[in-house]
Amino acid sequence: MEFEERTIKVIIDTTKCPDCVSKACVEACKLYSRGILQLSDGKPSVSHLSPEEVRRKGTECLACEYECWRRGNNAIRIEIPIKGLDDYLRKRNLK
Repeated sequence: MEFEERTIKVIIDTTKCPDCVSKACVEACKLYSRGILQLSDGKPSVSHLSPEEVRRKGTECLACEYECWRRGNNAIRIEIPIKGLDDYLRKRNLK
């Protein structure tokens, strides 16, 4: 599953979620953000919101990724596009 907030993309490998005991991502979203992640069939979901609501309500706090890595099953990856980064890395032979 993936969804976009204003400037980030959140990607969740939901195949790892059923075995997760903590559901730390959902708890972190409630504590540090606006609770856009909710449990649905034992997996985090934003299906209760439209894509526009997710973009508007999302605070881009990154807490879900951190807590999933720290206390969950490392199922969340957040992509943060940085304009010009690819060119910078190419110029320095880092990509």
